[in-house]
Amino acid sequence: MRRIVPLARVGAASVAALGTLVAATGWLYLLRPPGSAGRAGVGGALPLDELAHRSAVPIGLFVTVWAAAAALLGLIARAARAERLTAAGLLALAVGLWGYLATGTAILLIRQIPAHVAFRDAAELRAVYLPAALAGLAGAVFGRPRTGSHRRSPLVLPALVAASGLLGMLDAVLPERPHTLLSAITPERVHPLASALVAPLGLALVFVARALARRKRRAWQLATGLLVSLTALHFLHGFDEGALAGALVAVALVARRQDYDRAGDPTAQPRLLTRALLLASAIYGYGVVALWANRVAADQPYTLRFALAETSRALVGLDLHGSTHLDPAFGSWFPLSVLLAGAAAAFAILIPWLAPWRYRHAQEERERELAHALVAAWGVDTLAPFVLRADKSYFFAEDERAFLAYKVVGGVAVVSGDPVGPAEVFPELVGRFVAFARERDWRIAILGASERWLPLYAAQGLHALYHGDEAVLETAGFSLEGRAIRKVRQSVHRLQLAGYRAEILHPRAIAADLRAQLAAVADEWRNGEPQRGFTMALDALFRLEDEDALFVIGRAPDGTAAGFLHFAVCRAGSALSLSSMPRLRGTPNGFNEWLVCETVQWARAHGFERISLNFAPFAALLAPEAELSGLQRVERRALRSLKGHFQLDNLLLFNRKFFPGWQRRFVVYERRRDLPRVGIAALAAEAYLPLQRGKRA
Repeated sequence: MRRIVPLARVGAASVAALGTLVAATGWLYLLRPPGSAGRAGVGGALPLDELAHRSAVPIGLFVTVWAAAAALLGLIARAARAERLTAAGLLALAVGLWGYLATGTAILLIRQIPAHVAFRDAAELRAVYLPAALAGLAGAVFGRPRTGSHRRSPLVLPALVAASGLLGMLDAVLPERPHTLLSAITPERVHPLASALVAPLGLALVFVARALARRKRRAWQLATGLLVSLTALHFLHGFDEGALAGALVAVALVARRQDYDRAGDPTAQPRLLTRALLLASAIYGYGVVALWANRVAADQPYTLRFALAETSRALVGLDLHGSTHLDPAFGSWFPLSVLLAGAAAAFAILIPWLAPWRYRHAQEERERELAHALVAAWGVDTLAPFVLRADKSYFFAEDERAFLAYKVVGGVAVVSGDPVGPAEVFPELVGRFVAFARERDWRIAILGASERWLPLYAAQGLHALYHGDEAVLETAGFSLEGRAIRKVRQSVHRLQLAGYRAEILHPRAIAADLRAQLAAVADEWRNGEPQRGFTMALDALFRLEDEDALFVIGRAPDGTAAGFLHFAVCRAGSALSLSSMPRLRGTPNGFNEWLVCETVQWARAHGFERISLNFAPFAALLAPEAELSGLQRVERRALRSLKGHFQLDNLLLFNRKFFPGWQRRFVVYERRRDLPRVGIAALAAEAYLPLQRGKRA
């Protein structure tokens, strides 16, 4: 019984569809206006009247009747529970086959010619293809949406759209050969109106295809509009294979419209409307001025109406080969210049319209207080205090028990470390953030992710790439005894004998004059370079006040501050996290090693179990004793070539002096093709590239 019901449904739908096809042809016979013979219309629509030269039907009537029939067929397909794309394909195929067979048979009977000639002539009639295109569109509109998620389906149609665009661009470049296969299958090749616009339209489709792959609703609207418009123009100038290809892609886009559900930036429309008005004013202003300056080259008196009309014709490409009202010397380049200006203006509007949402950095007082409280209560990771930088935005869980810190650089949402809060909230928080970023068309990059939470990120479809190791000292087990650590021990003794002494203070205990000294030391150490760091450094010396930070100050024999270590206090994790270690250029060798040892003594006495030192990028690749593959050896040589810029191996050598534990850190990302963009955004966020340099609070 379960099988009989679907079969009965399909059978009833097939009978109803056949009746609709027969009825549509009958309505054309009944509604054909008297005396329409010889008028322009759709030839071959009534092939049985061919001998009376009455086979043509006015285009308006033809489209109206077949649009109504197509809508009815679409409803029949919906009643049969056909999925949109399936309904579109079946209806287009069925109606096209019906029209082809019926028309070919009629031509065969009426003309009394060989069958292969009759059916060849039928295949060239617009009356065969247009009903099929309308039926396919109706199936795409009225069919039932596909249930479930299909990750590959949103990528197939962008590839087809891009292919049609590339074919159009190639056809525009190659010499004119109107009967080649290339010119036949190119959807954009419409004469004469769009012959000048083939390459720009093709480029636009290629650009839109990229946004389609990101499932943008605006890109879907634009691609569908372009393809439907071009198909309509093809129909007016002769329906061919190019029109059929464009129609099929447009129908498929309509059928899969639910795949492209990511809205554009709502704040972009007012800005782009203003930009469009300004660009249009500039183009028409240019046309008016250029025509006035060359008014002697025109064959009629100069008027504003004449100037606007000539500029408009040039803007849509009607006068690409020269205006009939202008002297050839001037008329040969003026229309082209206007057309190029119009194409440039269109792309100046199109690009930001399809661009990712604008990022607006915001940190409200309430958000800062809530983030500070969550870090104090739940920030067990040594990177947690660094989320309190002023250049980060916060994304909270719905119940505000956990949050992520991030900022957007070049369309990449760069997240600082792992979430902060109770672990049971993390899956919901990360899932919501991934949806939040994808809705805005931001790529995702989590910097400094710990190994513990990689399964959580993998569950959201994200991937991890090893980034480096964080050096962590256990204060209870650290000792200066033994031969292995003798160099550090010698540095400590040398600084002590030279009269250097350490002073360890929380920010609340640092007076204004000492603050000024510390700021001067930091400025001299940077030597005009920006304050680096995003994931593992604070953006200002006194970003954290009270007892949330720690300064380990090394005083020279004369009592002045010669350098210091700046730590963020991670009380929930019983740890100190090194933020920076600036010093004056003339300090003795081993100065920072001595301060680290002083910090260990203080931390041990005050109940801190761990001290996080510098993060060593790619430590596993740079370690001398590491066993590496051939590719990894190449990577190590490439990394060492960056020594002067990033001090990668210097940081590793400094950390290794203290025999720390190593905590692996990762970069988490969405897709491999995003990695170059993610890498640039990460470097910019860390201030190694100039894209994000700005004032620090």
